[in-house]
Amino acid sequence: MQKLLSYVRRAVDHYHMIEPGDRIAVGVSGGKDSLALLAALANLRRFYPNPFELTAITLEMGYEEMDFEPVQRFCDALAVEYIRVPTQIKQIIFDVRQEPNPCSLCAKMRRGALHEAALAAGCKKVALGHHYDDVVETYLLSLFYEGRISCFLPVTYLDRKSITLIRPLLYTPERYVRSIARRYELPVVHNPCPADGNTKRQEIKELLHQLESSNHGLRERIFGAIQRYPLRGWAPDRTRDNTASAEPDSNEI
Repeated sequence: MQKLLSYVRRAVDHYHMIEPGDRIAVGVSGGKDSLALLAALANLRRFYPNPFELTAITLEMGYEEMDFEPVQRFCDALAVEYIRVPTQIKQIIFDVRQEPNPCSLCAKMRRGALHEAALAAGCKKVALGHHYDDVVETYLLSLFYEGRISCFLPVTYLDRKSITLIRPLLYTPERYVRSIARRYELPVVHNPCPADGNTKRQEIKELLHQLESSNHGLRERIFGAIQRYPLRGWAPDRTRDNTASAEPDSNEI
């Protein structure tokens, strides 16, 4: 957990993610990434110099087999308020519209519902569980399938909603998130979505795995290029380095 906090603290400091008095909603899907993020921020809250409050928000997608009671107990143990918001997203996408390519619409609907729930809870910031590998994969998805050099931002202000999105896990490799989930027995909720694992992102993930077998450190070089270029919003403020180096090490786990 200490290494996870180092990764998160470095990201928060480099991109000025948390200011004094922030009320932050953590989008908790029940997956390993969002649960690790919640655990990290709940621990960071104890000693970070800028005091902040946390609320965990889960959108219930309409899958009856998803049980969030273990997540509720996890939030109780962390002393974090937990809000569950019932939605009909699954029914709209698969039953009513019968979308052949559901991911884009699903993401859009989930974003809108999460932002509304955060505002209703008095939160002007929303923390999302995108990690280091997500950054690299999103960059390549934009390049290969859209012909753009682009990626989501570490910090995004949505002026139409007056909400700021932050991504504190962006220095945390997925393999480390996976290790944390096992080590601390995070209450991961299985995702029953029929499109899960059958996406362009999964294709990029597999391609990177293949390329790294003969190009050790490929992800690190791509991530470094994003910061050095830099893409808009990606230049880190390294004057705020208050922790030990949190640059991902491929030999760490």
